[in-house]
Amino acid sequence: MKKGITFVGLDVHSTSIALAVLPPGTDIPLEREIPNDPKLIRRTFTRLKADAQQLRCCYEAGPCGFELHRQLTVLEIPCDVVAPALTPRKPGERIKTDRRDARKLVRLYRAGELTPIRVPTPEEEAVRDLVRAREDVRRDLTAARHRLSKFLLRHGRLFSHGKKWTQRFWRWLRAQPFDRPAERVTFEHYVLQVLHLGERLEALEREITALAETEPYQPAVARLACLRGISTLSAMTLLAEIQDFRRFEHPRQLMAFVGLVPSEHSSGPKQRRGGITKTGNSHARRILVEAAWAYRHPPVLGPRPRRLLADQPPEVVVQVRKAHRRLHKRYARLVGRGKRAQVAVTAVARELCGFVWALMTHEAA
Repeated sequence: MKKGITFVGLDVHSTSIALAVLPPGTDIPLEREIPNDPKLIRRTFTRLKADAQQLRCCYEAGPCGFELHRQLTVLEIPCDVVAPALTPRKPGERIKTDRRDARKLVRLYRAGELTPIRVPTPEEEAVRDLVRAREDVRRDLTAARHRLSKFLLRHGRLFSHGKKWTQRFWRWLRAQPFDRPAERVTFEHYVLQVLHLGERLEALEREITALAETEPYQPAVARLACLRGISTLSAMTLLAEIQDFRRFEHPRQLMAFVGLVPSEHSSGPKQRRGGITKTGNSHARRILVEAAWAYRHPPVLGPRPRRLLADQPPEVVVQVRKAHRRLHKRYARLVGRGKRAQVAVTAVARELCGFVWALMTHEAA
């Protein structure tokens, strides 16, 4: 038991905060509930800080974000935001209330059984929100295109003159007649939705690209873009989601953070490993897996990677060329052993994650 420290567990919601206060030398928390209002939060924690020799707080990351953490930081009160997926849970627990959650958090916090996460700065969070907004619009655009395609299919309108969503496809699309007013209105609605989302996606990508050319992102983006399969937008997604690569002491920690390590269920002499865990940051994992498909092909550098490599130090050039050769051989070897392409690409993505870590933790990064 840590002497002289008062621990506080918080269950944070949009309108209320449940507190469980565990003073030194006690095992029964003092519980209360306050409105989620900045003035009342400041008043409550100012009193707690005055009554305690040392105060430490924690709450689970969630939809309320990091505003409470920043309010407590201004008050010079240490506060950890913990990963909810890594909070220990009893299998037989069937009762859940805000006060019980706060009570459980404060006891686990004092025992050291919670895993804190890195809280982004307001600037980092703003960039991450911009990158995720682009990803949301991209998903919405894909869904809108699917709705339009299925509407055309239901009415027997099939485009068989090349790929969809090209200029030729749009000329064909605008020439489609619909006799019934209801069908015409539905068709126009689907078309306008696709056009609107396409414009929003282009606008967000322009903003992200412009941001990538500013400090502190420009050197890191230029370095990551040297790797095959990683564009400016992909590099910005990795930087916005992972933020500080140096907090991972080993590349395996970063691989686990993005959920690219194998799952395991071993007991005694038996060792059983399954597919990747898919835990952690799914946005960064998607970028790495998509980039890994580029390593199916022999390592030939195009004009853009050559131009980017020309501005990098020799150590980075050696690391990038090593990644291109090793990852292509890895894919070819796995496929040659009969592995499915998706399995081989996932293994390549895991090793690509290690090369990304190496580039971003380089002393010149």
